[in-house]
Amino acid sequence: MAISGMGKVAVVTGASAGIGYSTAVGLAEAGFQLAVGARRKAGLVKLVEDIQRRTGVKPFAESLDVTDKESVDAFVKGVVSEYGKVNVLVNNAGKALGVDYIDERANEEDWEVMLDTNVLGLLRMTKRLVPYLVESGDGHIINLGSTAGHEAYAGGGVYCATKFGVRAITGALRQELLGKPVRVTSIDPGMVETEFSVVRFHGDTERASRVYEGFRPLTAEDVADCIVFAATRPAHVNIDNIILKSVDQADATRVARKGQ
Repeated sequence: MAISGMGKVAVVTGASAGIGYSTAVGLAEAGFQLAVGARRKAGLVKLVEDIQRRTGVKPFAESLDVTDKESVDAFVKGVVSEYGKVNVLVNNAGKALGVDYIDERANEEDWEVMLDTNVLGLLRMTKRLVPYLVESGDGHIINLGSTAGHEAYAGGGVYCATKFGVRAITGALRQELLGKPVRVTSIDPGMVETEFSVVRFHGDTERASRVYEGFRPLTAEDVADCIVFAATRPAHVNIDNIILKSVDQADATRVARKGQ
């Protein structure tokens, strides 16, 4: 039995594009009031217009950089001031940078950005919002993980480490919040065609497009469907983990491509 999000407030980080954008739209259409944040303001403006057009409701939208403590504090303060409560936190903000091996070629600045965004950023948002999620009486933390959190691969060591970290944090939260009215979920997709690979390859769109050649990857909407599904279960039902991949992807290195 699905439960409407009517009257509940959902926070989505990294909402200006891709999975975050689609998740925000999906939750709004399910009846949630939205608080959305991201670094790119143009994407947020488009999202607000899209949600208003679809639902007639204007979401709270502010700039948010999860790697910046002051930005996180200001965003959380704004959300609480706007709505007075928070029911759902979708920790979506994250990125992969590069495919360097862990040797002298590796870019340590990329390492720092991934760790600060994917792990510390998630922790910052979670720490600040857990009290409000508990207070709501019907809270939910949904972390955007990855199949990279279950299976490491060459060239992705640090990115995989961040997603293994998300998996560990999610498991720890599930135990730490046991007995409190807060559900904890990890949504772990495989290959999804968004801006993910463009960012990973530092803007090289041609190289990014080759990642998805010859097969049908997941879309942002596919992943958002799973997030909305988890968020709209009855309050006593905790979806611990959803792993989803295209039918054409078996694991990190085996993909069925046409002509291969």
